Amino acid sequence: MPERRYLKLGEILVREGLVMQEDLDKAILLQRQEGERIGEILIRLSLIKEEQLVFALSKQLSIPFASYGRGLLRPAVDQGLEELISYEYAVENLILPLSRTLNSLTCAIFDPLDVILIDNLRKLTGCEINPVVATKTDILKAIEDFYGKKDLLKEAVKETYGIAEVEEVIEEIPEETLSLDRLIARAEEAPVVKLVDIIIRQAIDERASDIHIEPFKERICIRYRIDGKLREIPSPARHLHLPIISRIKILSKLDIAEKRLPQDGGFIVKLEDRVVDLRISTIPTIYGEKVVLRILDRSAVILDLNQLGFEPEQLQIFRKVITCAYGLVLLTGPTGSGKTTTLYAVLNEIKSPQKNIITIEDPVEYRLEGINQVQVRPEIGLSFANALRSFLRQDPDIMLVGEVRDLETGENCVRSALTGHLVLSTLHTNDAPSAVTRLLEIGIEPYLLTPTLLCVVAQRLLRKLCENCKEAYEPKPEELGELKLKSELIYRAKGCPECNQTGYKGRTLVAEVMPMDERIKELIARQASYTKIRDVAKEVGMSTLYESGIRKVEKGISSLEEVLSVTLEV
Repeated sequence: MPERRYLKLGEILVREGLVMQEDLDKAILLQRQEGERIGEILIRLSLIKEEQLVFALSKQLSIPFASYGRGLLRPAVDQGLEELISYEYAVENLILPLSRTLNSLTCAIFDPLDVILIDNLRKLTGCEINPVVATKTDILKAIEDFYGKKDLLKEAVKETYGIAEVEEVIEEIPEETLSLDRLIARAEEAPVVKLVDIIIRQAIDERASDIHIEPFKERICIRYRIDGKLREIPSPARHLHLPIISRIKILSKLDIAEKRLPQDGGFIVKLEDRVVDLRISTIPTIYGEKVVLRILDRSAVILDLNQLGFEPEQLQIFRKVITCAYGLVLLTGPTGSGKTTTLYAVLNEIKSPQKNIITIEDPVEYRLEGINQVQVRPEIGLSFANALRSFLRQDPDIMLVGEVRDLETGENCVRSALTGHLVLSTLHTNDAPSAVTRLLEIGIEPYLLTPTLLCVVAQRLLRKLCENCKEAYEPKPEELGELKLKSELIYRAKGCPECNQTGYKGRTLVAEVMPMDERIKELIARQASYTKIRDVAKEVGMSTLYESGIRKVEKGISSLEEVLSVTLEV
């Protein structure tokens, strides 16, 4: 009887009509160069979707298909499966043990055609392998659930209450970056090192933007800022405060001995295929040093104007002004309202080899390819104002100034815009019209501002309702007041495991975009009041933050409660 020939993955996909032969040849060439799985290459090149790949495999090989959403990737408990196959091996090879019956082990596998992997698995476990096929994304989710990632922090914190007081100084870390990939397997390491690693990893996994570590008289408080709101997590024993701070300082290359003065630093975290920047700030409090870690996850930042949350009409106006050859464009809003992200999205859209773009920032949060970025360093005299003067000798087309903080910076921005450059910057004001009055108040002359100011955009970040659990309801008349909604039913937050019972997941932008109409320019020239400028801006079509938020409610993107808490109708 002739030996049965198993089709290769590429052959199956071509036969199913999911991939063209020439695309497959291209992927095979890349596989030879990079050594990556053929299926992952095809997905990365957007030639096929993950679900299509595994469904085709399931159909052709008559192997069951299992999905995370349907609860089919839940390993049996009390069978010792986590000891049979380690976490590291499971992640590296994209496999998940599901159940064991006598000498047969059922495993979810991303690539069931990898006969070498299955053979190695057979030798490792001493079992015959019964494969089911699943997507890479689903397998990784299920691996993290099964191997207890969510319980890591609780377990690590519990361990700290059984530890005797430790020395403040812990071992020096020779590497410049911190690798979290081997986290679970590092049980033998110092508990403080393990605890800090877990705190950082969980914060990144939960999309936190900041970690606050705060000492009080009898306890430590650790909080994550997620979608703009602080949430407390289980905290370790009080006597571990100094070792935790020391560990963070060592990684950030800060002075461990200095506890009386604020310090700033940072380090890089490697997590699977992501690189995350952490900015560290310490301040002395009466109970010890407080540390805030700002998490800058480049992979999680959307640098696409279409996806930020602007309404179509607002985006049309905004895109028109950012393509002007010269002028001043201002973004306003409080700290943490997403101004920097919007500016980066603008630069990402308008950059080209034909344009020389220079930025001066404090700090440089994300590195953009093809753009010259400069970090403010006041201690050596490199301020916004000084940098701007030097920029003009660098033959720029577009300049980004992190913030207009004083008259000198403001005047330099306006004069740069007047002399043929497009200048982008930010201000800390509550709305768009107040940006004009702020510039006039700090001393910018109206005759300079009128011909240069192109547009002011005010923005806030609004929490989005969790798509998994949001529920529709009909609001009561007393809840609406005088508000008139286009739809009778709107949505409100409910809470589920997917959103940590908050009812919200992710954020979107609400904005008011105020282009410089001739009537507004005339008011600026006459130094009219804020109220007058705002009234005219609304007359010529500017939607307020509140109105923009209400449209998000009508579309089911956010809740009425969230809009009312974030925006203010003036």
